[in-house]
Formats: sequence, structure tokens, C-alpha cells
Amino acid sequence: MHYRQLGRSGLKVSALCLGTMNFGSRTSPKEAFEILSGAMDAGINFIDTADQYGGDSGVGTTETIIGQWLAKDSARRHSAVVATKVHEPMSDDINDRGLSARHIQMACDASLKRLQVEHIDLYQMHHIDRATPIDEIWQAMDRLYQQGKITYVGSSNFPGWAIAQANERALAQQRMGLVSEQGLYNLLERRAELEVLPACREYGLGLIPWSPLAGGLLATGSGSSGRRQTPAMQQARQARAEQLQAFQTLCDDLGHVPSNVALAWLLHQPGVAATIIGPGSIEQLQGVVEVPELKLDQETLDKIDEIFPPCGAAPEAYAW
Repeated sequence: MHYRQLGRSGLKVSALCLGTMNFGSRTSPKEAFEILSGAMDAGINFIDTADQYGGDSGVGTTETIIGQWLAKDSARRHSAVVATKVHEPMSDDINDRGLSARHIQMACDASLKRLQVEHIDLYQMHHIDRATPIDEIWQAMDRLYQQGKITYVGSSNFPGWAIAQANERALAQQRMGLVSEQGLYNLLERRAELEVLPACREYGLGLIPWSPLAGGLLATGSGSSGRRQTPAMQQARQARAEQLQAFQTLCDDLGHVPSNVALAWLLHQPGVAATIIGPGSIEQLQGVVEVPELKLDQETLDKIDEIFPPCGAAPEAYAW
């Protein structure tokens, strides 16, 4: 496994980050434990979750499963870099959501209890909260720092301007600010290249792409069940048929499955710290652990750009 610094921080994380959104909903606790253990055995030390994850099993379920796994062996917590998120509604209570100082404090305490840990390594704002002043958010995060409950702060689904705003406020008050941004980025969705990636590079944030396989469009084969067979996915595949076929042909020539090439491509992009993977089984996990070893030469990267054109970078892409 390869390890990279998380943005400008000194923290080293595995190039593959284990996404756990399906734990408790599509993936049973037993299967989740197997995946978590398999990931750690493969050298993956970066585990990402969120307080709202759990699906029909209820919010907080995913954190609870991870906490149960961590509690089985103290060495696991020593090695694991645990990341979770705050923002999404946790109940019908009007204040049990968002990024108010009150909710951040209460949500963090609840996550710590479910995860059965004393501190969260990376505490991420799941979405931008336009109703809460950034100074209030930093006040809340500073309190958590001082209480020893969090170590680093990251954002998720933030536009470039919000990353800049948050870090400028932090720098003005001699805070460290954001060290990472978890955002939508893959071969079919490259708009992050316009402003998010440039902002991350300018302010020293490591980008953590989610949905690296575009919901399965870039994965191997079409499968016989699950979300890859939904009408929406079938329609999307049909609309992208020419691109996907060209990509399949390129991957066949490289001797690698499309899903692994798509993941490896992300790890070749400047500013990307790690990419989320969301295996639904130990077999799927084993199929991707070698991705960080997959090297794409410049000729291959150029061919990929021909199939999936880049968006350029702001302001050069649209201002002169």
C-alpha cells in the first residue's frame, strides 16, 4: 500500500480510503467486519464514515458498526485514521442538523460514543451550511480541538470559494484550517478541476474523491442486479455508450479492468490525497487493493483525456 500526506498536514493516509456508507444498510455487520479487517490487513489505514450513514437501519448505524469492530482489538484504533462527518439531519429536531456550534458539539460527542473512541482524527463538514457564520463554525471546531475530541478538520462537497473563505478566516486567526476536501470527482464528472482542485492545491488541502466509479458506470461489467441495473443507470450507460466502449478498449489494451484504471487515474491527479473505495464484499476489496501500484504513463493519461475531456482550471478555463 502507498501512503500520502493528507494535504499540508503531517498525517499519512493510505492512497485508498475505505468508504463505509453501505455498512448496516446493504452490508451486514458480519460482512462489514470482514471488509474492515481485510482492508487493514492490506495496509489501508484510512476509514471514512458519517454520522448519518445507516440507511433503513437508522442514522448512526454505520458508526456503531465501526465502533464495535474497533473495540475488538485496541491495536486497530492505534493504526486506523478515523474520519467522520457532521451536518446531515439526525432526527426531526430542527436543531439536530447543520453546522451550528450547538449541533457540532452534540454531534461530535454522539459520534465519539458510537465509534467508541476518545478522538476523531478527521472531522469533516458534510455539506456547506449557508445559515451559519464561518466564525461560529471555527469557534465550535476550536472547542473540540481544545477538548481533545478532534485532530484535523476537513470539508466535503464545498465549492472552491467556500474552501477559500474557510481557510482565509482560519489563517487570519492563526488556525490551521481545513486540511482536506471530500468531493465528487471521477472521469465522467470532472468539474472539480475548474475551481475545487485549484483551491485545494492553493490552500494545501488533500482532495478525497467520492463516487470514483460514477455510481458504477466506470466499473467492470454491467452486473445482473443492484443499482447498475436501475433504469436511471441503464439510461446513463446508454448515453455514455461510445465513451465507455472506448475506455473499455483502452483498458483491455492495458490489461486492467476499467474500475481499477479509473481509480488509478484519480491517484495520478495533482492534489488527490486518497480515493474512496466502497467494496461490498471481501472479494471486491481484494480486487482493488493493488490499484496504488498501477502506473499510467503520459501517453495513457493523454488517451484518457481524449475519451473524457478535462474541464480545465479556473480562471483560465473561462476568464482572460
